[in-house]
Amino acid sequence: MAPTPADEFSKAIDRIHNEAIPVIDLSGNSQRREATLDEARNELAQSISRITHSLFSKKYGPLVGTVTESTVVAVLKDVENNVYRAKSDVTLVVQELLDRAMGSRKTK
Repeated sequence: MAPTPADEFSKAIDRIHNEAIPVIDLSGNSQRREATLDEARNELAQSISRITHSLFSKKYGPLVGTVTESTVVAVLKDVENNVYRAKSDVTLVVQELLDRAMGSRKTK
């Protein structure tokens, strides 16, 4: 059963009330708690799941949103791991290119 717009609206209002109010000091720094990577990943997965459920639930069944949410979380974790691994590879390539570029200037 799909949530009604009234349910979604009340959930959004509850979430607004439950979030901490940002505290701003005179220097302009916000003391608001930043969302962790896990929270952001789960929230994105839930959003994609709701969109997928509303678009494809009639054609593929009511569980398409749940399956999509778990799949999105797994894909995002894999992407994060691959980006972390690729970061060191890119650093090595850029360093090698810089060494070659700087080395060619010294020989001239």
